[in-house]
Amino acid sequence: MEIMLDTAKIETIQLLQRALNIAGVTTNPTILKKEGDDHPFEQLKTIAQLLPDASLHVQVVGTTATEMIEDAQVIANNLSKSVYIKVPTTLEGLGAMKILKQQDFKVTATAIYSEMQGYLALNVGADYLAPYYNRMENQGIQATKVIEHLANKISNEHFNSKLLAASFKNSLQVNEALQAGSHAVTVAPDILLTSLNSPLILQAVEQFQLDWYNKYKSENLKGLN
Repeated sequence: MEIMLDTAKIETIQLLQRALNIAGVTTNPTILKKEGDDHPFEQLKTIAQLLPDASLHVQVVGTTATEMIEDAQVIANNLSKSVYIKVPTTLEGLGAMKILKQQDFKVTATAIYSEMQGYLALNVGADYLAPYYNRMENQGIQATKVIEHLANKISNEHFNSKLLAASFKNSLQVNEALQAGSHAVTVAPDILLTSLNSPLILQAVEQFQLDWYNKYKSENLKGLN
């Protein structure tokens, strides 16, 4: 199971890196617009340096296959060819993915809203498939079924591709995606932090410490040494 961060905020990545094994960081123009500075490639370089053993996923902005391939080369030139190129799963995007794989790029197929898109992304050899969980649900599409069927296809036919579920509104959706067979999830940091900062969790921790202190008059175990 891979947990990736869907963010470009350096401070937040550093915070979560101290507690978790981060498998990667996913970005897109919207995230960079919200959290980035005026030098996106410098910011992406910093992220890559923070997580040298993790994957970095960067989105193309072109709409034609030619433009997407050119964007991929710009990304590789500014960062590294080890970066995963995020390409939308459109007709033009699939054409770009096919050529990029022939050129030994790593590819993440994004904007997947249906099983068929997923199967077509598998056909061209995408390394990661990113089904948009919450956005599918909003369209009346059963996201768990899409993930389950794609996971079965990958397993049964021994594809090297992985499912990277994305677009979550809460931790329940993350749980459901993993239960359905997603190999990885990319999650906004606020969802992870909210799941760890529940008042119930904090209350339990405080109660344990209070009970220990009331019995042994020490705030920690070291106090009894």
